Amino acid sequence: MSNCGCQHEARNAMERRVLWVALSLNAAMAVIGAMAGWIAQSAGLLADALDMLSDATAYAIGLAAIGRAVRFKVNAAYASGGVLLLLGVGVLAEVGRRALYGSAPEGAWMIGIACLSLVVNVAVLRLLSPLRDGGVHLRASWIFTRADIVANVGVILSGALVAWLDSRVPDLAIGGLIGLYVIKEALEILREARSTRDDAAAVEPTEADQ
Repeated sequence: MSNCGCQHEARNAMERRVLWVALSLNAAMAVIGAMAGWIAQSAGLLADALDMLSDATAYAIGLAAIGRAVRFKVNAAYASGGVLLLLGVGVLAEVGRRALYGSAPEGAWMIGIACLSLVVNVAVLRLLSPLRDGGVHLRASWIFTRADIVANVGVILSGALVAWLDSRVPDLAIGGLIGLYVIKEALEILREARSTRDDAAAVEPTEADQ
């Protein structure tokens, strides 16, 4: 009875349920945030929306990795980190474009949408917290969401500064910082994936000798 795999199957089912909820919420907020970012001319909101989209991608990859071998999970984490790295670079490029060609961000929009995103991300982080030690792919998803919360708070603060100072500089600054933070998180995911791959490779010869 102890080898029936029931607990393993139950955990897989729980992981799928949590990741589906996280995927749905983040995909919805990515669309809402992107639309609001264009309407409000906010680099910060657009950066935040891209971050949410990267989360949705990570959750989709995490779903595919559930119940699979360590190698597949490592590859899933590599894919997540790669996507996040590209998006971080894209955010920095967009901030640079807006700095060159101008923008007129609206602080009220920034604060409102970022507050909604913050509520969603806190809820998702609480759902993911019990699963973050379940595998490198789930750890990557948890890191993504943690990064989002930091970004949300930053957008709220920059929105308040935009409204107070009537200046686009805080919006450009938070957009750039989110881009850099996203890149940092991407590199962390890639490092963890490489470490997990190396640990698995070290175990395989030992198992083969037994």
